[in-house]
Amino acid sequence: MHFSHSPGLWADFPELVPGVLCATGLHAPAQVDAAVEGFQAIARSRLAAVGSESELPEVQAWRRAFSRLGLKPTQYRCAAESLLRRFKKEGTLPRIHPLIDLCNAASLAFAIPVAVFDVAQVAGWLQVRRAGGQENYLAFSGETERPEPGEVVFADAQDHAHARRWTHRQSRLSAIRNETAGVLIVAEGLHATAAGDVPRLLQALSQALGQAWPVSPISRVLTAQAPRFDFG
Repeated sequence: MHFSHSPGLWADFPELVPGVLCATGLHAPAQVDAAVEGFQAIARSRLAAVGSESELPEVQAWRRAFSRLGLKPTQYRCAAESLLRRFKKEGTLPRIHPLIDLCNAASLAFAIPVAVFDVAQVAGWLQVRRAGGQENYLAFSGETERPEPGEVVFADAQDHAHARRWTHRQSRLSAIRNETAGVLIVAEGLHATAAGDVPRLLQALSQALGQAWPVSPISRVLTAQAPRFDFG
């Protein structure tokens, strides 16, 4: 299996810094409270220093990207901004699954979208690209949607769209569940310091994963010159 971004997407967003991490041998029972609380403390500190999460440079960069894609930034927010808005309002996030809780908390701390996929539900490979119109997306409601042509999706070899509108909404198909054993985690930054921040995020997540599960994560930062990550 492999992961990549399409050449067209690299051409449109040369500032993109994608980080990928894979791990196998996970199981649901795990203690991640300390790591989650540590990430959330960083997020609280960062939010306290700004008037709104929209002022964070990481979020601003994604808002500009969504505008370039023809999306209204206040209607379609990247996953990190949505998490920060909820966290700021409620003071915490609901616990869902140890791995999801950990990735959400890391996303809060770094203000960078983090997606996590159950690789058993991905067919062949996964590429971030513009939709051709033939892809199918399984919403969490159970309904099947058809992404619009030109929309940025995470698509596999069978034209399953595992995320819509780039970092806005993930599919139910490859969502993490209790029986998930192997995962692919993708973090994408577009801001000026992403080249330093994304590796730090990967390192922090790798350390937290290794403390919670008997796993040895493999991670890499991709570039337009080396855009492919082989895993599995």
